Amino acid sequence: MHDKQNTTYRATPSGDGDILLSVDGKTWRLLGRSGAETELRPAREFLASSRGLPVVIGAGMGNALALLLGSGCGPVAVVDCEKAIQDLSGARERFGLAPGVTWIDASSAEQALRELTRWQEANGGAPLMPIVHPVYLRLRPSHYLALRESCRASRSFDFWSRARYPKFTSWPPRLLLLSSRYFLMGEIEAACKRLGVPHRFIAIGDKERGSTEFVEMLLSAVVEFKPDFVLTINHLGVDREGVLIELLARLELPLASWFVDNPHLILSLYNRLDSQFTTIFTWDRDNIPSLKAQGFANVDYLPLGVDLERFRQPTYQPANHPWRARISFVGNSMLSKVGHRLKGAKAPRPLILAYREVARAFAASEARSVRDFLAAEYPDLFVLYEALPSLEQRLAYEALLTWEATRRYRLSCVEKILPFEPLIVGDRLWKTALKGRSEPWRWHHELSYYSDLPGFYPLSDINFNCTSKQMKGAVNQRVFDVPACGGFVLSDYREQMEDLFELGREAICYRDPEEIPELVRFYLDNPAARERVARAGRERVLRDHGYDLRLGTLMRAMQRLYG
Repeated sequence: MHDKQNTTYRATPSGDGDILLSVDGKTWRLLGRSGAETELRPAREFLASSRGLPVVIGAGMGNALALLLGSGCGPVAVVDCEKAIQDLSGARERFGLAPGVTWIDASSAEQALRELTRWQEANGGAPLMPIVHPVYLRLRPSHYLALRESCRASRSFDFWSRARYPKFTSWPPRLLLLSSRYFLMGEIEAACKRLGVPHRFIAIGDKERGSTEFVEMLLSAVVEFKPDFVLTINHLGVDREGVLIELLARLELPLASWFVDNPHLILSLYNRLDSQFTTIFTWDRDNIPSLKAQGFANVDYLPLGVDLERFRQPTYQPANHPWRARISFVGNSMLSKVGHRLKGAKAPRPLILAYREVARAFAASEARSVRDFLAAEYPDLFVLYEALPSLEQRLAYEALLTWEATRRYRLSCVEKILPFEPLIVGDRLWKTALKGRSEPWRWHHELSYYSDLPGFYPLSDINFNCTSKQMKGAVNQRVFDVPACGGFVLSDYREQMEDLFELGREAICYRDPEEIPELVRFYLDNPAARERVARAGRERVLRDHGYDLRLGTLMRAMQRLYG
């Protein structure tokens, strides 16, 4: 009947106007020795204080409710999901539809709090005053204790009257950052410090999204810090049920979510996409039409950038360092990622048998969306894909095709640099991927993005790059990081690169893997040409592509929308 944090019980009438609760071989009384006074005392204390919105936590026999309503008190919220007790006491039958009474019987504390805050706002936003039946706290502590504490927090902070305030009244704006382990949040924090942007963090834990604890942390930060908007990466910290989105809309507090991975593999899991207070920034301009079609009114393009304090040109480069290479590639073999998604999709046999063929065709096509590609080119498989029983399985199959397309493409590109004895940095499965190849090449385990790569890139004459197939028009992080360090990068062509660099002078691209050997040979044999491009690329990155500039662009966009 209840989870481990709550008590399993059976309710029976006592014969003397009370209710007996059989709990683990023991018997509790709902009213006990004090009788009706158990319920009346906290209600009288509320009436004596005569402030706030009354929230009856546990209706019991209905004595507190009868007193409140008889005193002309209203509106009243009742939080009670104990159907066994309600059936015996008759409290729900007597008061459930009474004028001014809102009954909240959600089985989770999070849902109950959500309904309670809606009721609070609809009734002027005054503090919530809990009127607590003590037995209910023992029956379901994880439910009723959480709600009692939420009411007490509301009484302490008076959120709704204090949390609405004018936004963007000064520059720079005040940022509330939903902090996670994702790499980009460190760059944003550093940019905030350099630009003098007032900011505060709310740490995201695995169990906090949408929970009572997370909501209380957010509301406390809003009242104390008064941010102009909330910023997150890839919707991290936003719960799938839409609690945070709905809460921010009620607070009239804008949310900026900067996507630096495929947003469709993430946002498809979310409800409540249509808030006018949510703005999506995407590193891939190709996503804008589909995101707007998905329900987002505010979508903007914001490419990746680089932390210029971290990725810097070195003053000294050791001649005999083990990272020294004529050409290197840093990246995952994708074999493990493909295998993981293959298991996660749990797809029927025809979809599994066809995934390699479909991925190969998707990689060669101009299509941006895996789902649309399946519908157009493989209608029979699309029917099976649509019939997968859960959204998570469909997204896993989309990711499977994306990662398999990337794996094939990446391998075909890396094979072209094998004659130049490359240093390949990544997972051990590269040894499986390149097994049987006669050309000599070196392998190195994964390097730390923060502590290793800034020193690694300048030690290669050519840093080779090939972009994931989740982004067919956008560029990845490497085209910014390598030039920032003074290194030379040879990358595959992406349409959006033309907006970021002057091709041929600041960046060198191949449009087909067949072009790779000739370009590699030319730039290995012509160090002066290589250095000219690296120098011009670095000047462009320093001028236009630092994260300070990206954050400034994002803040100005939010001010235009919500200031």
